[in-house]
Amino acid sequence: MLREIHEHVVAELQQAARVDTVFVVTAVIFNLVVMGINWGVASEQGEAGYPPENDFILVLLIVATLLVNTFAVRALLAGSDTRRKLLNGLVLMYQDNQVDKYYDTSLLDTYGTRYKLFVAVLAILAGLAIVLPLIERLVG
Repeated sequence: MLREIHEHVVAELQQAARVDTVFVVTAVIFNLVVMGINWGVASEQGEAGYPPENDFILVLLIVATLLVNTFAVRALLAGSDTRRKLLNGLVLMYQDNQVDKYYDTSLLDTYGTRYKLFVAVLAILAGLAIVLPLIERLVG
């Protein structure tokens, strides 16, 4: 039974890692694409000024950027919490079976740091996707 529980926990960890990867990659690509679109919309000025539909597009994409990144960060935080709980369970299982010396528990802190870095990258990209086009609109 212990082997099945261990395999189940490991499978859950692998699934959580795949989901986290999907959220991070999706948010990064989204931010980069939106940054390009917003830049184009913000810098496109005709003789009569900026077309009003460009402002509408810019606002919609800024709202979408905020929403997508909020959801991605919430998913990462949930993934981090899930990973922590699963790994704590594994550590307890290893301790009960006196094999915990083979698992360095400092890895738990490393995983937490990695999630914080993922969130920081998403925050920076989202900020750039919003701020850079606005600077172009105001200064350009």
